Amino acid sequence: MNQLPNHDEEFDDDKPIGRVLTRREVLRLLGGASAAMVAGVGLTRVAFAQTAVPTVTYTGTVVPACIVRPELTEGPYFVDGQLNRSDIRIDPTDDSIKEGVMLKLIYHVTEISANACTPLPGAQIDVWHCDALGVYSGVTDPGFDTSDQLWLRGYQVTDANGLAEFTTVYPGWYSGRAVHIHFKIRTEPESEIGYEFTSQFFFPEAVTDVIHTQQPYASKGYRNVLNENDNIFQASDGLLTLEVVEETDGSYTANFGIGLDLSDAEVGASDSAGGGGGRRGNGGPGGPPATQAS
Repeated sequence: MNQLPNHDEEFDDDKPIGRVLTRREVLRLLGGASAAMVAGVGLTRVAFAQTAVPTVTYTGTVVPACIVRPELTEGPYFVDGQLNRSDIRIDPTDDSIKEGVMLKLIYHVTEISANACTPLPGAQIDVWHCDALGVYSGVTDPGFDTSDQLWLRGYQVTDANGLAEFTTVYPGWYSGRAVHIHFKIRTEPESEIGYEFTSQFFFPEAVTDVIHTQQPYASKGYRNVLNENDNIFQASDGLLTLEVVEETDGSYTANFGIGLDLSDAEVGASDSAGGGGGRRGNGGPGGPPATQAS
């Protein structure tokens, strides 16, 4: 049986996996098409073709959705075979809804090919994260057993425009990690050779400060790790921090654009997630492998 950690401990997380394309690689992939600095992101981070490109609007600023992002460690709490659903707040065992501030995640997924950046339909996006008190569903941990529950987990398949939406709650925190959400994008989830990209979202500290003053977040106290002290966040180059916008009803919305190079065989190659591996048993939320027991 895999041994999972106690959330009261601190963890030394895995090194990041995957890479960010260089300027030369971006230009090669786009056949010499232009690349530019957008919204303060360097030339090695953003790529877009001269032809029509999908765009994402962030608080009034339109930027290309074809943005190369770094891949980060999967962590121990991925559970394959999640539910195909948009609203992941619901626990299917009793139809209860997880408490927390509502958050809508809107993915804009594109493919970087030889001469264009185009919407990527048919890609499966898995999302999973902890609740307002720092607990994950679907796992057994020394501090809790939620193995028979599936809240705050699910997947959607991108439509013809490369879009997929999730309704969830703003995550809480647990010791040793900044506030984050895990996600995985797969083109062939049933295949061991399909393309797979795994990473994590982070949040602006000022927004988290406001939301975590509310219940049930406030009952846990102030988080003990901020983005600047989280080594996985440090590997993100600031490209995985969501820009969340408050709606008039008090909920939040975040748009996230990402460009994928499906020809890059290195992406996901060192990730333990490949091939539908099911539950993970690493040594902490995003941490190093634990000692395996039979």
